[in-house]
Amino acid sequence: MDLLSSPSFPSSTSTSTLLSSLIILAAAYLTFRQFRRRRPPVYLLDFSCFKPPQNYRVPYAAFAEHARFILGEETASFLIRVLEKSGLGEETALPVGAHYIEPTPVPTMSGSREEAELVIFSAVDDVLKKTGVDPNDIGVLVVNSNSFYPVPSLTSMIVNRYKLKSDIRSFSLASMGCSSGPISVGLAKDLLIANPNSGLALVVSTEIITSPSWYQGKLRSMLIPNCLFRLGGAAILLSASPSHRHRSKYELLHVVRTHLASDDIAYRCLWMEEDEAGHLGISLGKQVVEVASKALQLHFASLCPLVLPFSEKLRYISFLLQRPNSKSDSSKPTFVPQFRRAFEHFCLHAGGKAVVDGLQKVLELTDEEVEATRMSLHRFGNTSSSSVWYGLGYTEAKGRVRKGDRIWQLGLGGGFKCNSAVWRCVRDVDPKKEAGGAWATCVHRYPVYCS
Repeated sequence: MDLLSSPSFPSSTSTSTLLSSLIILAAAYLTFRQFRRRRPPVYLLDFSCFKPPQNYRVPYAAFAEHARFILGEETASFLIRVLEKSGLGEETALPVGAHYIEPTPVPTMSGSREEAELVIFSAVDDVLKKTGVDPNDIGVLVVNSNSFYPVPSLTSMIVNRYKLKSDIRSFSLASMGCSSGPISVGLAKDLLIANPNSGLALVVSTEIITSPSWYQGKLRSMLIPNCLFRLGGAAILLSASPSHRHRSKYELLHVVRTHLASDDIAYRCLWMEEDEAGHLGISLGKQVVEVASKALQLHFASLCPLVLPFSEKLRYISFLLQRPNSKSDSSKPTFVPQFRRAFEHFCLHAGGKAVVDGLQKVLELTDEEVEATRMSLHRFGNTSSSSVWYGLGYTEAKGRVRKGDRIWQLGLGGGFKCNSAVWRCVRDVDPKKEAGGAWATCVHRYPVYCS
């Protein structure tokens, strides 16, 4: 599936002079507002990504054996073909329950809790150790997990484990898709700014696979997520205190969100439902490519005025002004912003090889610029909202992040949503001084060729 194959800006409709003027005014207004109403900065102290234990890994051979035994040869052959084209490597991991052949894996609440505790506690333990933060200093807690929402909530699970204070501002975000990482960061940022004395914010982005939506039927369109999603999660510590700037890695510059749920087609293109046999799963609509492209077009229209250099904004305005003087012609070249002039590093949603290929084409990025995303997909699989953090972890582990570098985290997800977080590095990141990390023992083997 050639996902996101359409250009990043519409090419088939002519742009009127009025529309051009409005866009110019909007760009000028956003730029003016950006400098006039500078909000207190929010810093990222550090983050940690979950590294699955070695015995959780699922090589292709093991996946094929399980699929044939549980689903039969015909369905298994389809899944193996999907896996071979997915961009996943041999070291991705699934939870314990998915490793059983007999009895057939069945999601349970206890199994889901065990997975959540393993992933979340491991990531939080690591980021607390790296930063030396006392859990009592955490005043804001935001957790996002798409399809597992227990009672008590995941935030309550974390509060109980680390004995966080009773007046903590905690929020569990469910069913918000693979792009919910920037949403969580944006919520934590707003809470820190609105409550200056709240201390630090802990953000956890994850996807619990052992959940009710783990599909157990044989409908092919619902089986594809079973091939792509893998164990993963990330814990992030944020602060709005100026005293933390010297010990932080990044400053948060922008969080940009685009939500198309008001459109019925976009709303239903990723849909949780039962198949004819009553098995719950998530189906992919045929319009997902078109919807994703539309979401990106609208998203870029909001993001570009904030991040592009002035010369690139002028280039876009010039393009718009020339459009009314030419007849509509889909063969004419369309405007694609040179995002490499706005960012040094790209951490895109590692949703699958087709998604990464499509984003690379739309954004006109080089293989080196999408390397972090491809290698995250190969080593850890589609880890949903946390995939952008595995990409940043890879870039750090390679020693490529320097003071002043700008990082773009871009996620796509159901709803349909397209969300971004933009960061600026405030100090050089020395990989030799980074303790542990998900990439610590394997980054020397990357990059690898992904067919």
